[in-house]
Amino acid sequence: MTLPETAQSANVPLIERLTARVAALGGALALAIAGLVVVSVLGRWLFSSPVEGDFESVKMATAIAVFAYLPYTQARRGNIMVDTFTSRLSARTQARLDAGWDLAYAAFMALCCWGLVGGARDAFRTGETTMQLQLAVWPAIALCSALCLLLTITAVLTAWRRLARPA
Repeated sequence: MTLPETAQSANVPLIERLTARVAALGGALALAIAGLVVVSVLGRWLFSSPVEGDFESVKMATAIAVFAYLPYTQARRGNIMVDTFTSRLSARTQARLDAGWDLAYAAFMALCCWGLVGGARDAFRTGETTMQLQLAVWPAIALCSALCLLLTITAVLTAWRRLARPA
């Protein structure tokens, strides 16, 4: 799997290169999920025998894949932005506003990270497992919390970058 050309360039910030690699791993996981679903559906259709517990694996892997994409989206400033009221402001003012929203996003993601860490801790402590496959739930939650932390750090760094180099 090759990374986007921008992620391979030496002049691209380290956080963008790191998040591109994490997103690529998330993409590989999403492809694996798709393969599992295809095998399960074909097994159900052809042999009346789906992959047991496929929905549990798909649910956990999808959450991990989504959290893997978010930091790269933030690093590339790929989130939806509405600039209807700010397009007439100076580049410096727009950069300050964008940095403020990046910091608000970072704060919200830090809160989500804190909640995920607590959830992983509780799932570990109680030995929570999935219903059908009896897979431990805490590793998936812990991985999502680590990816959420990466997103938080990325949002802080993009805010700093906007303030250091507006426009």
